[in-house]
Amino acid sequence: MNAPLATPAAETFSLKRRVEGGGTPVMNYWGCTSEYGVLTDVLLGKADHIKHLSTSSLSRKYLREAPCNIEVAKKQHAELIGAYEHFGVRVHFHDIDPNLPYQVYARDSSFMTPYGAVITNMANWWRRGENFAAIRTYQAMGIPIYDMITAGHFEGGDFNVIEPGCVLIGCGGERTQDEAVQQVKGWFEKEGWEVKPTYFDPFYVHIDLMVVMIAEKLAAVCLETTAPDVVAWLKAKKIEIIPVPFQDTVTLGCNVMSLGKDRVIAPKHSRALIEALKARGFTVAEMDMSEISKTGGGIHCMAQALRRDEA
Repeated sequence: MNAPLATPAAETFSLKRRVEGGGTPVMNYWGCTSEYGVLTDVLLGKADHIKHLSTSSLSRKYLREAPCNIEVAKKQHAELIGAYEHFGVRVHFHDIDPNLPYQVYARDSSFMTPYGAVITNMANWWRRGENFAAIRTYQAMGIPIYDMITAGHFEGGDFNVIEPGCVLIGCGGERTQDEAVQQVKGWFEKEGWEVKPTYFDPFYVHIDLMVVMIAEKLAAVCLETTAPDVVAWLKAKKIEIIPVPFQDTVTLGCNVMSLGKDRVIAPKHSRALIEALKARGFTVAEMDMSEISKTGGGIHCMAQALRRDEA
């Protein structure tokens, strides 16, 4: 196991750090400019109070046919934590709240930027407390909050950084609404970012079930379901696409976490993607997420990157 990283000093915390008109200063320690820089710090939720609830078409399917084995799900999550620690990533946790059974999906209640965290606005009433818990987490860690989404529902899995200064924002209409997309789009365009919204069938919860960056100029994409203009947009940026079969994405096989330096954490059933990555020389930690993912989310959904070191 790698040696633990030094604990950082807290940033100067400000709830309203965003500069009107753009040009917001970047943070000194925290923050991410990509989805593929070397991950040093990650925010997770604990699985102590996880339940299997009706939160998406996927979770409803499993509720009908084969409900989640909660004890196995907890063990799988513990193994995921161990994988991050094995790769030398410092793991931070939300404080446990027994009223928040889906707090384990730490990507949803916020997303990280170079300027601070954005607090999202959850669609399901029984998840909205996760937003308040996220505020407390960032305050305790001394991480500035860039802003809070107020125009409509928006969840963190729909903020998909493709490369520095360029973001793909997903909108399925149920978990993320266009009114909120336009609010976030306006903020980041003022910062000088390229912002591309894309709209998809709410059968998919978030855009990170279909498009995930693996490394610089390399993405895993479900070509059967990703909008053709998005695929063309990625290719115009000279981004190589590893196709992920539709049947794999249905069980969250595209929802992987890049650790940087050609290292990836992926669900073990996603064979086409795993073999393609290994053929390119990647180290892949293959995790059994079969039970916990029945509740509606995958590896990327469970992790909010707090800091990545960019080359």
